[in-house]
Amino acid sequence: MAKEKLPEIWLRGPVENIPSLLQPVAHALLQAKEEVNELLKDFPNELLWEKPAGAASTGFHLQHLSGVVDRLFTYAQGRQLSEEQFTSLKLEGDSQQTKTTAAKLVEAFNVQVDKALKELEKIDERKLSEHRSVGRAQLPSTMMGCLFHAAEHTMRHVGQLIVTVRLVKNAKQ
Repeated sequence: MAKEKLPEIWLRGPVENIPSLLQPVAHALLQAKEEVNELLKDFPNELLWEKPAGAASTGFHLQHLSGVVDRLFTYAQGRQLSEEQFTSLKLEGDSQQTKTTAAKLVEAFNVQVDKALKELEKIDERKLSEHRSVGRAQLPSTMMGCLFHAAEHTMRHVGQLIVTVRLVKNAKQ
């Protein structure tokens, strides 16, 4: 019997304990989590660092997804990145420095999304328009800008990941 396909996350109603104005962020992060887990189920580790047509690898996208959420939520909280975060950023996509599996990278993303959702629960919507400085150049944004960009940038990379996974799997066959 075929598994019943649920509607996309945003059509399943509000995410419990998330402020109303942050529902789109939660929906996007949960959608990304669901799609990544389904897409990477039983993904062959030997394909993790393949770069079809010179595009970014599956491993890079998985690392970047976790990193983007972590970094942008750090900025949303009004903090700057730690040395550990800068080190992680430099290692994204470096198969020589990163000994891991697809399952471990997916689990790291799941943990990061869960952590982000817990952070969203604590946000006072009245502070969403507060100024936030982003990056070493201290570029101007707002708390909402950082959170929205975390959501949309995550979904952008999920789209790229879908294509990459299909390409590397089909090339193997």
